[in-house]
Amino acid sequence: MSAPAGFGKTTLLTDLFVGEEAKDQALAWLSLDAGDNDPRRFWSYVIAAIQTAAPEAGETASAMLRSDKSGLEPVVATLVNDLDVLPMDLVLVLDDYHLIDTAEIHETVAFLLEHFPPQVHLAMANRSDPPLPLARLRARGELLEIRAADLRFTIDEASAYFRDSMGLDLAEDDVRALESRTEGWIAALQLAALSLQGRDDVATFIANFTGDDRFVVDYLAEEVLERQPDDVRDFLLQTSILGRLTASLCDAVTGSTSSKAMLESLERANLFVVPLDDHRRWYRYHHLFGDVLQAHLLNERPDAVTALHGRASTWYEDNGDPSEAIAHAVAANDFDRAA
Repeated sequence: MSAPAGFGKTTLLTDLFVGEEAKDQALAWLSLDAGDNDPRRFWSYVIAAIQTAAPEAGETASAMLRSDKSGLEPVVATLVNDLDVLPMDLVLVLDDYHLIDTAEIHETVAFLLEHFPPQVHLAMANRSDPPLPLARLRARGELLEIRAADLRFTIDEASAYFRDSMGLDLAEDDVRALESRTEGWIAALQLAALSLQGRDDVATFIANFTGDDRFVVDYLAEEVLERQPDDVRDFLLQTSILGRLTASLCDAVTGSTSSKAMLESLERANLFVVPLDDHRRWYRYHHLFGDVLQAHLLNERPDAVTALHGRASTWYEDNGDPSEAIAHAVAANDFDRAA
C-alpha cells in the first residue's frame, strides 16, 4: 500500500486485518519508526510481533539474534523454517515501512519475501515505494498494489463521511466542490470538516477553501515539508510557481541539471505529484499541496518569486508556448516583456 500522508493507509490496514471478519487469521502487527533502522532491533521486533500470533515461531531465530554472532540471513532463514510449519494463515503487517532506510534491512526483507511459505502474507504501508523486488513480484502475480488513486474518496464516500462521521449536513454541490478541490484526499476532507464545525457561512468557506486554510497548511508543513531533505524542499518551493512540471522546465527555473531524476524520485515517494501523461514527462502538484508550497515560498523567499517566474517565461517562449510565457511574465511584473 503506497500513498502520501493522510490517505488512510493505516486505517485501511486496521479495517482489513483487525475487524470482525479477520478473526480467523493470525495477525502480527509492527508499527515502525525511525529508531527501527538498526537491523538486529528491526528483526527482534518482527519476531516479537510474529510471536504474539504464533508463540511457537521464532525462538531459535531470536536466540541467534541475541548471540551477536550470526549474520542476519541465517536468522531470517531460520524464521522462515518456523513459519513454514505454521498450521494457519499469518499476516505480517509492517506499518510505516517508508521510515526504514537501512540497506541491510531491505535486503533481508527481500530474502524473506523470496522464501515466504504460502500461508504467510506480508502487508506493508508506505509513503513511498520500498526498494524491494516489486517488479519481480508483480510479474509473478504475487503482488497486490493499493495506491492513492484507489484510496481517494469518491463523492458518495465524502458525503457519507461528512454526514455520518462529522455530523455535517452539506448540500450535494458543496460536497462535490470539496471533493473536487481535495481530489479525494482523505486528510484534507477531514481538515475541511474541522474548519466547517460551527460555521454559518458554509458555502463561502467551501468556495474559498485552499491550501491557505490553517489546518491544511499546518498538516502539510508538519507531515511533508519539514521531513524533506534541503535539496528536495528547495526544489518543491521553487517549482511551486509552475502549473505543470517537466524536467527541462524545472531545470530552467531551479538552475539545476537533475530535475528529471528529482521528478521521478518525487513520484516514487508519493510526494503529491500527479503524472499528466503515460510517459512520465509532465507532472503537476496536487492542487492543495501546490497552494501550500506557494504560501511557504512567498513567506520564506518573497524576493525569489519574480526571478523564478522570469525564468519560466523565458523557457516557455523558447519552447513555443507564448501564452504561458506571457502569464509568467505578468506574474513577474515584467509588463514590457509580456507586451
